[in-house]
Amino acid sequence: MRRAKNGADSTHPLTGKEIRALRQLRRENLASRFVFNTERGGPVTRAWFLKLLNRLSVVAKLPFQAHPHMLRHACGFKLANDGVDTRALQHYLGHRNIQHTVRYTELRSDRFNGFWKD
Repeated sequence: MRRAKNGADSTHPLTGKEIRALRQLRRENLASRFVFNTERGGPVTRAWFLKLLNRLSVVAKLPFQAHPHMLRHACGFKLANDGVDTRALQHYLGHRNIQHTVRYTELRSDRFNGFWKD
């Protein structure tokens, strides 16, 4: 699959726990050729996922409609707040330009805490 906006390719490793969970899902749905299935047994598509997020936005009473790209941003902010190196984050998110990654590191107001100790 090609990245949107001509981003750089990256490989995201799966943990053993994640691989076991995917295998379990596969064993539970042997009748389907897909790992992820809807409640009706069909494949999970982009359109289905978008509708799911829209429904969840309503149920959660969010003042906005959630969309899949928000999950990507949430991941970037979470990793940056956890102290992940900006260059590593850049490659993980597939950004060719570091300026697109720096935005995730600019929000932490406590990032300077502990620089100077008495």
